[in-house]
Amino acid sequence: MSELILHHYPNSPFAEKIRLILGHKKLPWKSVFIPMIMPKPDLTALTGGYRKTPVLQIGADIYCDTALICDVLEHLAPAPTLYPQAVNGAARIVTQWADGSLFTAAMAYNFQPAGVAQVFAGAPAEGVQAFVADRAAMRGGAPRMASSDAAATYKSYLRRLANMLHGQDYLFGTQPCVADFAAYHPLWFTQERTPALAGIFDATPEIQAWMGRMKAIGHGTVGKCSAEEALQTARRTTPAALQGDVFQDEHGIALGSQVVVAADTFGLEPTEGELIAATRTRYTLRRTDERAGTVHVHFPRVGFTLKKAAS
Repeated sequence: MSELILHHYPNSPFAEKIRLILGHKKLPWKSVFIPMIMPKPDLTALTGGYRKTPVLQIGADIYCDTALICDVLEHLAPAPTLYPQAVNGAARIVTQWADGSLFTAAMAYNFQPAGVAQVFAGAPAEGVQAFVADRAAMRGGAPRMASSDAAATYKSYLRRLANMLHGQDYLFGTQPCVADFAAYHPLWFTQERTPALAGIFDATPEIQAWMGRMKAIGHGTVGKCSAEEALQTARRTTPAALQGDVFQDEHGIALGSQVVVAADTFGLEPTEGELIAATRTRYTLRRTDERAGTVHVHFPRVGFTLKKAAS
């Protein structure tokens, strides 16, 4: 197996989700830091346009979105499992809620003035303005939840999680599963990056104890890698052969077509390439970049759209 290379930045909540899973599964990995905001030329040379964080690279295979990255890591290291059989469906549903509704409320709460002051302490005003503009563009013009509304919603969601933790160490039992990592990462940002706002956890001691257990998992064995080294790895590697049934047609678009894949709600930058697989769970595009060479870029079906490229 080629080395696991994670393209991320330290403050990214979704990257923390994957960093902890790598630690949980004891998978060694290499770290490439990317910018928080666009442009991200080294990353998009690999992805073809996708810019959200994190991205997992294995040789010349590029995996976008943490839902897919979790499945890839599970395949590489089935134990300890992220998807216990008895709760697989429920854990995935809670994960989807946590990555969407919980994350949205938590981050709107975290980015009230007291939180912004901590996240951007010492940063120039123009840097803060650039970040705000970048995230507004990622939302596609959709408004962000007001911090006052977010506070009430966040507190309600924390009570629900506390109810799930009552009498047990993790959301679905004695061991962490994918839902724990998804629910933890927006709360991690509150606790670690905007600690002035972490008093919101005082009413839920079950949450505080669980967060301590999650933090203790750690990130495992991490090596450094430069962006140029990651590009060289992609350029000198052949993408892995596709396995199993590679085509489930939902769009009337044939394999071999030039297509565009994009997220459906947030971070809408498109990736164009040749559709070489549309499986039950993912899309795979083949594309060639002068810096990265020929790569396969993989996306989950859920949360992404597929369209024919303009001719």
